[in-house]
Amino acid sequence: MAIRVSCHAGHRGEAEPRSFWLGERRVEVQAILDRWLAPDHRYFKLQGDDGGTYILRHDAAADEWEMTMYSAWGPRGPA
Repeated sequence: MAIRVSCHAGHRGEAEPRSFWLGERRVEVQAILDRWLAPDHRYFKLQGDDGGTYILRHDAAADEWEMTMYSAWGPRGPA
């Protein structure tokens, strides 16, 4: 699912998500739980202000973001 993401420069100057839109609903990033690189994408595991856990994938070459996973279970159990 393609999404809109608002970013800021992180500690290495690379874009990190701060909020994103699921349709008309804006989700604020409360915490970046993990991040990793693949050969052609960057991944971010996020905790949203709605209690959900998300994995967003950024294709830097195309400058496109996708949500690849969503869980209503937060780090401490169901939201």
